[in-house]
Amino acid sequence: MPPTITVIANSRSGKGADDSLRSKLEELFRANGRDAEIRLAGENDLKSLAEKAAQGPADLVVAAGGDGTVACVAAALVGTDKTLGVLPLGTLNHFSKDLHLPQELEEAVRVVIVGQTIHVDVAEVNDRVFLNTSSLGLYPLVISERDAEQRRFGRGKWSAFARAFFHVLRRHPLMQVSIVADGRKISRRTPSVFVGNNEYELKGFDLGTRNSLQDGKLGLYVTRDTSRWGVFRLLARALFGRLDPSVDYDGLALEEAWVETRHGSALVATDGEVTTMTSPLHYRIRPAALRVRVPREEEPD
Repeated sequence: MPPTITVIANSRSGKGADDSLRSKLEELFRANGRDAEIRLAGENDLKSLAEKAAQGPADLVVAAGGDGTVACVAAALVGTDKTLGVLPLGTLNHFSKDLHLPQELEEAVRVVIVGQTIHVDVAEVNDRVFLNTSSLGLYPLVISERDAEQRRFGRGKWSAFARAFFHVLRRHPLMQVSIVADGRKISRRTPSVFVGNNEYELKGFDLGTRNSLQDGKLGLYVTRDTSRWGVFRLLARALFGRLDPSVDYDGLALEEAWVETRHGSALVATDGEVTTMTSPLHYRIRPAALRVRVPREEEPD
């Protein structure tokens, strides 16, 4: 008997999800010989719908949206026998790209139906699951400021991001952090700490991608203490694939780490969502904790 399918579509995703998308998804699944229950989720009920699906009868629970949507649904499925399917409807779709999932909706639906299931790692910070990255310092400050710009002035996402970035950089906030990992303690004054679910490529044209989500390691990166203009230079080198670990950042591959800030709490971004968390931040990897649908490997000739 084929698995039953529930699709959770975020109505606030980058490409939108409304009744026309519901109809289109139903049509695409039927065209592939399957029926799917389509549930449209708003900002406030995404988590509850994901938790209900994790406890429901569906074998396949599909997240239709961006990285934040996928992470929210995945968090409900971690450690269960449910399988995550991904329909990338967001702006960046890092998780689906690193899994080499098709970015076209029609092909992504087909993978959900006929693909193979693998186990991938997930990461956690203070028990909050993330699939891609978590960070503290400049990035969550910029995202928080961007969201405020959008609420106050109705600006577009990218124009609000640019204004927020320059506004935050004028203050040039630096953090004093202490990191305990692998039996040693590292103290740094830094504008940013970045933690990845598995190690990220930080050099060359593959900047910001992962070769694997199955290595069982966190990638932890701490940028060096730098001036305001140094941050611009760092970004420029990143854009051209010229980051140098001997100059720009310290990088570690590890299974667990504690990151302590001088204050009792910190603004933390996880897969683009910003929350306030209690310090010290406890990061850990959970190897092979999530079942996910991916394209079938081609049979050798």
